[in-house]
Amino acid sequence: MIKLRNLEKSFPTRPSPTYVLRQINLDIQEGDFVTIMGPSGAGKSTLLGIIGFYDHDWTGEYFFNDAPVHLLKGKERAALNKRHIGFVFQKFHLLEDLTVAENLDIPLSYRDIKKSEREAVVADTLDRFGIVGKKDLFPAQLSGGQQQLVAVARAIIAKPAVLLADEPTGNLHTEQGAEIMALFKKLNNAGTTIIQVTHSEANAAYGNRIIRLRDGWMDK
Repeated sequence: MIKLRNLEKSFPTRPSPTYVLRQINLDIQEGDFVTIMGPSGAGKSTLLGIIGFYDHDWTGEYFFNDAPVHLLKGKERAALNKRHIGFVFQKFHLLEDLTVAENLDIPLSYRDIKKSEREAVVADTLDRFGIVGKKDLFPAQLSGGQQQLVAVARAIIAKPAVLLADEPTGNLHTEQGAEIMALFKKLNNAGTTIIQVTHSEANAAYGNRIIRLRDGWMDK
């Protein structure tokens, strides 16, 4: 499903470039639940952003469902993102001028779904996450934990083929975090491919593979 070959990312510095990722060779199969681990600055979030088509400034080869991402134009990569990817960002990335319900509707609006059907899906998701009472609030009116729950709900609402999660439980208390990870496991069992970045060994235990990065290199 995802194939990376000699993928590298660097920034121009003198006297030589500063590398964030070095010679990444990675295969992720459909249905995998992969955890990326490593110390701060290892390149974990950068790698996740590249896989999710958010970062286009890299070299090497990237194949997604056999499509050569490295040869695609920006609009084509964006289309892949909207069609296949759900992303739980570490800093939420909720749209501040939209309500909770409107934030949840955004991923659905990229699909060919009637408005009435979208409203029903949003209502079900609000109920599933226990945030019905927050549907008309704006992100700034929510606590960090509540914003994280909304971010997770938004990432999975359109049933993406691939769910990417950057420290998905970082702003949740232990019980909420366990609930989110149990939900991820349920989604994975139903066929969703999941790639998470975490420092938590407990969260990593929900997956079937661990990839460790250090200074931009994958551990052999």
